[in-house]
Amino acid sequence: MAVDTSEQVKAVARYVRMSPRKVRRVLDQIRGKSYRDALIILEFMPYKACEPIIKVLRSAVANAEHNNGYDPVELVISEAYADAGPTLKRFRPRAQGRAYQIRKPTCHITIAVAPSDDE
Repeated sequence: MAVDTSEQVKAVARYVRMSPRKVRRVLDQIRGKSYRDALIILEFMPYKACEPIIKVLRSAVANAEHNNGYDPVELVISEAYADAGPTLKRFRPRAQGRAYQIRKPTCHITIAVAPSDDE
């Protein structure tokens, strides 16, 4: 399924307080699927990462519909990836006056949709 990159419409959620590895596990399931199929998959998956991904997917489709006039039924997820964002560093007190570092990862979720080539 070849999709022309000039027809892609993107949406990005930045600084999502979640590990990019956990988000990628969900994005791998919807990449290449139609908008309707992807929504159904995300609604019934048990992962916390599904909530921000649904928001980004709906935003990308709304961008495609409003800015380019595409029909949501014909849209396919052409790109879906999660990049690492800045890590929040926190400290917990430990025994004998030591400090234990806790890393709270963030990620940037990017989803691009494009009209399908099935004519």
